[in-house]
Amino acid sequence: MSIDANDDYALAFTIISNVGTAKSLVMEALYAAKEGDFESAEEKLEESKHFFVEGHKMHASLIQREATGEKLEFSLILMHAEDQIMSVDTITLLVKEMIELYRRFE
Repeated sequence: MSIDANDDYALAFTIISNVGTAKSLVMEALYAAKEGDFESAEEKLEESKHFFVEGHKMHASLIQREATGEKLEFSLILMHAEDQIMSVDTITLLVKEMIELYRRFE
């Protein structure tokens, strides 16, 4: 594995770490809303956005490199990172809707 491949591998793990933290915070927001603590829920959602955006920026940098003609090495770790990004995006949308439902039934 080349040095560049190692760098990409580390970048993929950093993406996974950031979006994993975002997912944890989104779920904490849901649990807070379930208990009626909507202020905490909103804070957790806002904090999660920071981690998601950081992971997304790193992913976008890989896409930009490939778009300029650089050949990136295929990696299951990178595929996992992309999967986590998509999952967290979907989970966040659903949790926001669920929090809104909790608000309506309070």
